[in-house]
Amino acid sequence: MKNTFGNNVSVTLFGESHGKAIGAVVDGLPAGIKIDTDFIKSQLTLRRPVGSISTPRVEADNFEILSGVFEGFTTGTPICIIIPNENTKSKDYSEIMSKARPSHADYTAHIKYGGFEDYRGGGHFSGRITAAIVAAGAIAISYLKQKNIHIGTHISRCAGVDDVAFGDYESDIDALNSKQFATLDDDKAKLMQQKIMEAKTQGDSVGGILETVVTGLPVGLGEPWFDSVESVLSHALFSIPAVKGVEFGAGFSISDMNGSAANDCFYMDGDTVKTKTNNNGGINGGITNGIPVIFRCAVKPTPTISVEQQTVDFKKMENTVLSSGGRHDPCIVHRARVVVDSITALVICDLVGK
Repeated sequence: MKNTFGNNVSVTLFGESHGKAIGAVVDGLPAGIKIDTDFIKSQLTLRRPVGSISTPRVEADNFEILSGVFEGFTTGTPICIIIPNENTKSKDYSEIMSKARPSHADYTAHIKYGGFEDYRGGGHFSGRITAAIVAAGAIAISYLKQKNIHIGTHISRCAGVDDVAFGDYESDIDALNSKQFATLDDDKAKLMQQKIMEAKTQGDSVGGILETVVTGLPVGLGEPWFDSVESVLSHALFSIPAVKGVEFGAGFSISDMNGSAANDCFYMDGDTVKTKTNNNGGINGGITNGIPVIFRCAVKPTPTISVEQQTVDFKKMENTVLSSGGRHDPCIVHRARVVVDSITALVICDLVGK
């Protein structure tokens, strides 16, 4: 099992959902980055469950930085962050340990690791591990802000309800990063939450789309082929549990355009080269062009639901049915937002280092 991503700046994840702790090791960040523990706490709060639209499992996320920081600043050596698990109910999983929960990694993990996997709460495959990504990402976000690079994500769509589009990127980013349920239109947020509650009442779940913008990137990041900005970002984003699609700029809809409409025409704004549109998402030939990078992530409905489903018992090798108890989210889109921001920040740090 490989758990490390990145070249110049790398992050390694460790821990399991119901183990003693989860955590991350970040290597490659320069010395001298001020560590704002209050900011790390606030980022973890954005990932935390929100009332009745989220899981009842609420963790304190009391993190500790074990290495790589001295007197409030990074030292340039590996940063190790650990977050204890303090609210586990492993017995919820003992009765279904050999029943493959649909769309979960139970069956694939059992086969790949020969039955030695930690099945409790999804083990190392659990969304719980994303708390470590958020803690590490908070440091990366702080570093990028020093370079005037900013990241913001809104819930573009949830349960069939669309948010309004980005307007002024900088002001939108500031507004979104202070919201627990990150939409640009508060009325749309209320309607989305209503739809989430309707699904929960039915024992079901919903998904959605997260749209992210990155501003302040210099021209020239990325490589033409296997390390294009799209390639590296997609690689990392698809590692987030529940992300099933990633598109940049106009995305799949660009295939329905004529070239005259799809092309982003260049023009001079003073002494700065800009484009009149951004259908290519701020990237040409795999390389940033100085225009904000925009992409969207499709987040599937939470796979753990109360509705009875057909499955198999992979130890008895027989068909069975499963109705999941325990604690789960009717929607994870609003909690995944800060995870996307964090992964993006870590990837950009890696690219900036090239």
